Amino acid sequence: MDIYGTLGPACAQADTLEQMLRLGMTGVRLNLSHTSLAQASGQLEALGRAAGRCGVSPRLLIDMQGPELRVGELPAPLTLPEGARAVLGRDIPVPELVLPALAPGQEVLLDDGKLLLRVTAAGGEAVVVRGGVLKSRKSVALPGADIRPPAMTEADRANIRDAAAAGVTGVMQPFVRGPEDLRAVRQALDAAGGRHIRLYAKIENLDGVGRLADLLPAADEIVIARGDLGNAVPLWQLPGLQKHIAAACRTAGRPFMVVTQMLASMEQSPVPTRAEVSDVFNAVLDGAASLMVTGETAVGRYPAEVIRYLANTAREAERFLEEHHADH
Repeated sequence: MDIYGTLGPACAQADTLEQMLRLGMTGVRLNLSHTSLAQASGQLEALGRAAGRCGVSPRLLIDMQGPELRVGELPAPLTLPEGARAVLGRDIPVPELVLPALAPGQEVLLDDGKLLLRVTAAGGEAVVVRGGVLKSRKSVALPGADIRPPAMTEADRANIRDAAAAGVTGVMQPFVRGPEDLRAVRQALDAAGGRHIRLYAKIENLDGVGRLADLLPAADEIVIARGDLGNAVPLWQLPGLQKHIAAACRTAGRPFMVVTQMLASMEQSPVPTRAEVSDVFNAVLDGAASLMVTGETAVGRYPAEVIRYLANTAREAERFLEEHHADH
């Protein structure tokens, strides 16, 4: 069972990373939507020092920008109260290829769905349905809109060229729409001397769910990425999708990872909720090969405690499986 934390300001020090490794973390994720391999050299050096003290070689996953849509740079966090009006493309910078899809009635989800706007008029004018504070580079999703950005950005290609030299062991491709996305990344990796680097397909939209059978042979591991996948369907349908993807992976003998909000309350609390612990436990019972936390370790207040709860819960679930199997 692999246990991944996400690198970020909360765990940027070698001492903190050493704690996390000793508590059961086997690998880290670096989110390249906000940085590059070159810019993250300090964090990677700290990870190397921590790993050396522990005598381990943690896996290093890079999470690419891919075809994900994101808000542009804001001069400061933008407060959007419910009922307020904003113009997408002016008040809220969004990718240009989004603009033609902003027809009246179109819903726009920001920051993994934390904020919801509804377009009310041509030109991107929208009303805030679910408010909050929006920061730069947060995700943008338009449910039902057919928007087709390329599989890789120029920044992705630059990071792939640096991947082998940086010690990357896996590349996570976001918003996979079909095997052609994975083939493009695989070819770029192979050309850059990264034949040994594993390819992780993040299932984050209904295109990925619908073409799962085609993706299974093309990926080394499937990632059930519940953040944006939960924006693509009513939230109460998300557990069923998770179960469907897990079952397909088990049948195909393909390992899978479960991510997003595993221990979300621990960004602020030193103890998770009972529901979160049950979620982690059940992901292992469903056959997950890997578990990953994101903001909990990147920006949360208790990154080492997060790993302690994640790793211990996963171990307890594995022990339960072994005992249950022995009983039969």
